[in-house]
Amino acid sequence: MDKGLHFTLCVVTAVLLLKESSQAGEEKDPELLAAPSLGTDSRGTGEGLPTLTVTTILEDPYVMVRGAELEGYCMELLAALAGMLRFQYRVKVVGDGQYGAVTAGGNWSGMIGEILRREADIAVAPLTVTSAREEVVSFTTPFLQTGIGILLRKDTTSQDMSFFHFLSPFSKETWTALLFAYLLTCFCLFLVARLSPCEWNEPKNEENHFTFLNSLWFGAGALALQGATPRPQALSVRVIAVVWWLFTLALLAAYIANFTALLSSGSEQLPIQTFEDLVKQRNLEFGTLEGSSTFYYFKNSKNPIHQMIYEYMEKRREHVLVKTYQEAVQRVMDSNYAFIGESISQDLAAARHCNLIRAPEVIGARGFGIATAQASPWTKPLSIAVLKLREAGDLDYLRNKWWESSCLRQSRDRWG
Repeated sequence: MDKGLHFTLCVVTAVLLLKESSQAGEEKDPELLAAPSLGTDSRGTGEGLPTLTVTTILEDPYVMVRGAELEGYCMELLAALAGMLRFQYRVKVVGDGQYGAVTAGGNWSGMIGEILRREADIAVAPLTVTSAREEVVSFTTPFLQTGIGILLRKDTTSQDMSFFHFLSPFSKETWTALLFAYLLTCFCLFLVARLSPCEWNEPKNEENHFTFLNSLWFGAGALALQGATPRPQALSVRVIAVVWWLFTLALLAAYIANFTALLSSGSEQLPIQTFEDLVKQRNLEFGTLEGSSTFYYFKNSKNPIHQMIYEYMEKRREHVLVKTYQEAVQRVMDSNYAFIGESISQDLAAARHCNLIRAPEVIGARGFGIATAQASPWTKPLSIAVLKLREAGDLDYLRNKWWESSCLRQSRDRWG
């Protein structure tokens, strides 16, 4: 009887101890045990490590929602940094969907505002490093380099080949210099032949003489790789002729190579090559993200062309400024609209949508950095970790992984 009572007491005591231990564990860290909801993501590298609140913004391919989790370039970058610096993190999407700009009341919106209000510890997103943002928060070493480009739809920028499209391989200056070299060489042929007794002391007939007109005809024949009469007899005239022939061979080789490259790339059909071309044309509207660093770049620029772009966008801001990057890409595809924004994001859009193209000119070199609070102890370690990832080639790997062109993949599948 005593043994049965003793066994029962032991069992009851063990059950009570296990229940109390379970309740204590739940009270200790309920946030880490809770399942993440849509738009948030809680991950870690181990127990007892510091936990950072990370703010970000939904933008393909940096951060995207897949089921109940977030994925993308920035998420993989964040996971790599957490593994190197040994911290846990909780990711939240910025509430107002903005990157960060000064509002009319003097406060900061977007991810910058959340860091200033201590709602987040760091911001890992395609956040451009600017002087205005650097005054209120700290940035790490940029993990991506970019600039400002123009995103266009191919069929809105294509034009019929002009009659003089064969002149496109060389610039106007090059063609002018070539004409000058041709005339100078022909004059030298005429002058040296006139002074040489081997050319002018045998007056068989006038056609065999190196007159100026005959010299022009001889030089033109060399440019077309065709033989022309009269043929030089004097050694001095032959030396000039050989030098001119060698020059024309090199010139034609460069012309054919450049013309072939232009035909294969289709760049000769882009009437909008620069921002100056964008301002001069009247067929396309153009704009950028409202409140973005790109908008303020044109606002603060002293360049006359950039000032014209800013004045255009400011006067028509209700029609040309867009709220999100996805809206901008969709508008470019659906209407006569040119989007001015980060060139690296435009490269992604051109890789995903085969009917889009980015204009060649890129201005305002800049970088994407991780934002932290000023005097944060995480700023320097994060910068060092980013540099290590770059030196190891991990950043290049992520860049190639998330910017893979679907157009190239379709071409490979088509040609098998």
